Amino acid sequence: MPEKPYNATLTARARELRNNATKQENRLWYEYLRDFRPRFTRQRIVGSYILDFYCGTAKLAVELDGSQHYEQEVMEYDKTRTRFLESLGIQVMRFTNLDVDRSFEGVCINIANQVNALLGQPPPSADGTPFVSEGGLGKAFSLSHSKIQGNRP
Repeated sequence: MPEKPYNATLTARARELRNNATKQENRLWYEYLRDFRPRFTRQRIVGSYILDFYCGTAKLAVELDGSQHYEQEVMEYDKTRTRFLESLGIQVMRFTNLDVDRSFEGVCINIANQVNALLGQPPPSADGTPFVSEGGLGKAFSLSHSKIQGNRP
Protein backbone atom coordinates (compact mmCIF):
# COMPACT_ATOMS: atom_id res chain seq x y z
CA MET A 1 0.00 0.00 0.00
CA PRO A 2 1.42 3.43 -0.92
CA GLU A 3 2.39 5.73 1.95
CA LYS A 4 0.21 8.56 0.58
CA PRO A 5 -3.10 8.58 -1.31
CA TYR A 6 -2.40 7.85 -4.96
CA ASN A 7 -4.50 8.56 -8.04
CA ALA A 8 -3.30 6.16 -10.77
CA THR A 9 -5.16 8.10 -13.47
CA LEU A 10 -2.60 10.90 -13.07
CA THR A 11 0.39 8.70 -14.00
CA ALA A 12 0.37 9.70 -17.68
CA ARG A 13 0.03 13.39 -16.77
CA ALA A 14 2.94 13.16 -14.31
CA ARG A 15 5.08 11.55 -17.01
CA GLU A 16 4.10 14.31 -19.45
CA LEU A 17 5.05 16.98 -16.89
CA ARG A 18 8.44 15.29 -16.33
CA ASN A 19 9.08 15.16 -20.06
CA ASN A 20 8.02 18.79 -20.58
CA ALA A 21 9.46 20.40 -17.47
CA THR A 22 10.09 24.13 -17.38
CA LYS A 23 13.62 25.44 -17.68
CA GLN A 24 13.59 26.24 -13.95
CA GLU A 25 12.31 22.77 -12.96
CA ASN A 26 15.02 21.15 -15.06
CA ARG A 27 17.70 23.35 -13.55
CA LEU A 28 16.62 22.65 -9.97
CA TRP A 29 16.38 18.92 -10.69
CA TYR A 30 19.55 18.34 -12.72
CA GLU A 31 21.80 20.80 -10.88
CA TYR A 32 20.67 20.06 -7.33
CA LEU A 33 17.77 17.82 -6.32
CA ARG A 34 18.54 14.79 -8.49
CA ASP A 35 21.57 13.91 -6.35
CA PHE A 36 20.28 15.38 -3.08
CA ARG A 37 20.16 13.06 -0.08
CA PRO A 38 17.68 12.29 1.33
CA ARG A 39 16.15 11.52 -2.05
CA PHE A 40 13.69 13.78 -3.89
CA THR A 41 11.41 12.58 -6.67
CA ARG A 42 9.91 14.59 -9.53
CA GLN A 43 6.23 14.89 -10.34
CA ARG A 44 5.09 12.77 -7.41
CA ILE A 45 1.39 11.94 -7.28
CA VAL A 46 -0.25 12.51 -3.90
CA GLY A 47 -4.03 12.23 -3.88
CA SER A 48 -5.39 14.17 -6.85
CA TYR A 49 -2.29 16.36 -7.07
CA ILE A 50 1.09 16.16 -8.78
CA LEU A 51 3.94 17.67 -6.75
CA ASP A 52 6.86 19.23 -8.62
CA PHE A 53 9.40 17.72 -6.20
CA TYR A 54 8.87 15.57 -3.12
CA CYS A 55 11.14 14.26 -0.37
CA GLY A 56 9.32 11.44 1.43
CA THR A 57 11.92 11.20 4.18
CA ALA A 58 11.39 14.84 5.19
CA LYS A 59 7.73 15.00 4.07
CA LEU A 60 8.59 18.10 2.05
CA ALA A 61 7.10 19.25 -1.25
CA VAL A 62 8.93 21.88 -3.30
CA GLU A 63 6.81 23.75 -5.83
CA LEU A 64 8.00 26.12 -8.54
CA ASP A 65 5.38 28.66 -9.55
CA GLY A 66 5.10 30.50 -12.83
CA SER A 67 3.15 33.72 -13.34
CA GLN A 68 -0.18 31.87 -13.58
CA HIS A 69 0.03 31.20 -9.84
CA TYR A 70 -0.74 34.89 -9.18
CA GLU A 71 -4.21 34.60 -10.71
CA GLN A 72 -6.96 34.52 -8.05
CA GLU A 73 -8.44 31.19 -9.16
CA VAL A 74 -5.04 29.49 -9.17
CA MET A 75 -4.15 31.01 -5.80
CA GLU A 76 -7.32 29.49 -4.31
CA TYR A 77 -6.51 26.12 -5.89
CA ASP A 78 -2.98 26.29 -4.41
CA LYS A 79 -4.41 27.04 -0.95
CA THR A 80 -6.77 24.05 -1.14
CA ARG A 81 -3.94 21.85 -2.37
CA THR A 82 -1.63 23.00 0.42
CA ARG A 83 -4.29 22.34 3.08
CA PHE A 84 -4.72 18.80 1.73
CA LEU A 85 -0.97 18.15 1.75
CA GLU A 86 -0.63 19.57 5.26
CA SER A 87 -3.41 17.23 6.41
CA LEU A 88 -1.07 14.40 5.38
CA GLY A 89 1.84 15.93 7.29
CA ILE A 90 3.55 17.25 4.15
CA GLN A 91 5.08 20.72 4.34
CA VAL A 92 5.08 22.81 1.15
CA MET A 93 7.81 25.23 0.04
CA ARG A 94 7.03 27.51 -2.88
CA PHE A 95 9.46 29.41 -5.04
CA THR A 96 8.83 31.43 -8.17
CA ASN A 97 10.56 30.66 -11.43
CA LEU A 98 12.18 34.08 -11.01
CA ASP A 99 13.70 32.92 -7.68
CA VAL A 100 15.35 30.01 -9.49
CA ASP A 101 16.59 32.29 -12.28
CA ARG A 102 17.94 35.06 -10.06
CA SER A 103 18.94 33.29 -6.84
CA PHE A 104 19.49 29.63 -7.62
CA GLU A 105 21.97 29.10 -4.80
CA GLY A 106 19.60 30.80 -2.37
CA VAL A 107 16.77 28.48 -3.39
CA CYS A 108 19.03 25.47 -2.86
CA ILE A 109 20.15 26.71 0.54
CA ASN A 110 16.55 27.31 1.60
CA ILE A 111 15.62 23.75 0.59
CA ALA A 112 18.62 22.26 2.38
CA ASN A 113 17.88 24.29 5.49
CA GLN A 114 14.25 23.18 5.51
CA VAL A 115 15.19 19.51 5.11
CA ASN A 116 17.68 20.01 7.93
CA ALA A 117 15.01 21.56 10.14
CA LEU A 118 12.51 18.78 9.39
CA LEU A 119 15.02 15.98 9.99
CA GLY A 120 17.10 17.61 12.69
CA GLN A 121 20.38 16.95 10.92
CA PRO A 122 22.32 18.66 8.14
CA PRO A 123 21.75 17.02 4.74
CA PRO A 124 24.90 16.09 2.80
CA SER A 125 25.44 17.18 -0.76
CA ALA A 126 25.64 14.68 -3.59
CA ASP A 127 29.29 13.91 -2.84
CA GLY A 128 28.63 13.51 0.89
CA THR A 129 30.08 16.84 2.02
CA PRO A 130 27.97 19.40 3.86
CA PHE A 131 26.10 21.78 1.57
CA VAL A 132 27.32 24.87 3.42
CA SER A 133 31.02 25.23 4.15
CA GLU A 134 32.31 25.59 7.71
CA GLY A 135 32.86 29.29 7.11
CA GLY A 136 29.16 29.84 6.48
CA LEU A 137 27.38 31.23 3.48
CA GLY A 138 29.54 34.30 3.09
CA LYS A 139 26.49 36.36 2.12
CA ALA A 140 22.82 36.33 2.93
CA PHE A 141 20.26 35.25 0.37
CA SER A 142 16.86 36.87 0.31
CA LEU A 143 14.07 35.33 -1.71
CA SER A 144 11.42 38.01 -1.68
CA HIS A 145 8.87 35.91 -3.52
CA SER A 146 9.52 32.58 -1.83
CA LYS A 147 7.56 31.36 1.13
CA ILE A 148 7.38 28.27 3.21
CA GLN A 149 3.88 26.98 3.74
CA GLY A 150 3.42 24.68 6.63
CA ASN A 151 1.98 24.46 10.08
CA ARG A 152 1.82 27.96 11.46
CA PRO A 153 0.55 29.17 14.84
